[in-house]
Amino acid sequence: MTKRFLAAIAFVLLSSTVTAGTTDIGATFETACPFGDCATGISLSYLGEFVIPTGHMENGVEFGGISGLDFDAATGHYIAISDDRSERGPARFYELDVDLDAAGLKGVSVVKQVTLKDKNGEPFAARTVDPESIRLGKDGIYWGSEGDGKALLAPFVRVASPDGSFVREFKLPEGFAPSADKSTGIRDNLAFEDIATAPSGDVFVGVEAALYQDGPKSSLTSGSLSRIVRYDGATGEPKAEYVYPVSPIPQAATKADGGNDNGMSEIVALDDHRLLAVERSYAQGFGNNIKIMIMDLTNATDVSAIASLAKNDQRIVPVRKSQVLDLRAIGLAPDNIEAMSLGKAKDGTDVLILGSDNNFSASQKTQFYAFKVLNRPRQ
Repeated sequence: MTKRFLAAIAFVLLSSTVTAGTTDIGATFETACPFGDCATGISLSYLGEFVIPTGHMENGVEFGGISGLDFDAATGHYIAISDDRSERGPARFYELDVDLDAAGLKGVSVVKQVTLKDKNGEPFAARTVDPESIRLGKDGIYWGSEGDGKALLAPFVRVASPDGSFVREFKLPEGFAPSADKSTGIRDNLAFEDIATAPSGDVFVGVEAALYQDGPKSSLTSGSLSRIVRYDGATGEPKAEYVYPVSPIPQAATKADGGNDNGMSEIVALDDHRLLAVERSYAQGFGNNIKIMIMDLTNATDVSAIASLAKNDQRIVPVRKSQVLDLRAIGLAPDNIEAMSLGKAKDGTDVLILGSDNNFSASQKTQFYAFKVLNRPRQ
C-alpha cells in the first residue's frame, strides 16, 4: 500500500459532525457538513424499534436471516431477503408490511413468502447459494449471493421476476472469484453483502472486506480496502470499481480468546454518487457495533484495471466517507444489522429502516429500527 493511499484514508476517516442525542421517539441526529460538504448534509429522527423473536414460523418455515431490505412504492410494502442457504427452507425473500408513521414504528408482518429459483427454474439445493442483498430494479428484483469461499462458489448478482424466477445474471469482474490457495478473490463470508440501485439505473455492489489480493481484513489497528463495483444495470456489465476504506474494528472481544470483526454489510443509494453504508462489527462477549456512514464517489479512482491494491504504485483516491450515526453511541443496543432501506411510512413520511440478521440463533433477534429522514443530500 502506498503512503499516498494511507494519507488519503486518514483524511476520509476524520470524525463526523453528528449531534449526540437520546433514543426517545423524535430524537434527532444531524450531520450538517460531512467531509466539509454542506450540500451532503443529512439529518434523521428516531421512530423506534420492533422485534420478531427467533423461532417465529411463516408457512411452516422459520423466519429470520434478514440480510437485505427495499421499499416497493407500487405496493407500499418492503421486500426482505433471508440468508438461509436453502437449509431451513428454500432460498427466499419476503414481502413485509411495516406499520410505521410519524408517531413511530408499531409492527412488521409478513404478507407473503417467495421462493428464489435457479437457472433451471428449480429451488436452490442446500448450500448452493447464500442470499445477502436485495433491491428493486427497473426490470425486476436484483439480488446477490455471497458465494462460498471454502467451497469455491463464486458470488453473483442476478435479476429475478416477482415470482422468484431467474431472468439474467450480472457479469462477475476479474479477480472476484474465490481461489483455492487464497491468493485472489473473495474471502469466505466476507463477499457480496451489499447492493444499491441508483436513479440512473446503475447498480452498486459492495464487498464486505478486502479481496485477498487487496490486503487484509479489518483488525483492531487497521482497516480493510473493500471494492464497490458499479454496474450498468441494463446490461449487467461492470463500469467501474471504487475503494471503500472499512474502519478498524472498534471494540476488542471481552471474552477470553474471543474473536471480532468489522465489515461493510449494506449500502443504499441516495443519488447517483452518494450512498449510505452500514459498517457492522462484532466482538465476542461484547456484541455488535453498528455505524451508518455516508460516502461520496465523486473523484474516487476507478480501480477496475488495478489487479491488486496491495501491490500498486499508482495514486488512488478512495471514496470520501463520514459517520452519520453510531447506534450504540445514541443509546441503542443493535443486533447484527445487515439490511437498510429508504422508503415511505404509511403517512408518506420519508424513512430509513434498518434490519438485523438473527443468524437463526436463539441468542439473537430479528430487529428493525426506523428513522424519519428530515434532511438529505441535495444536488
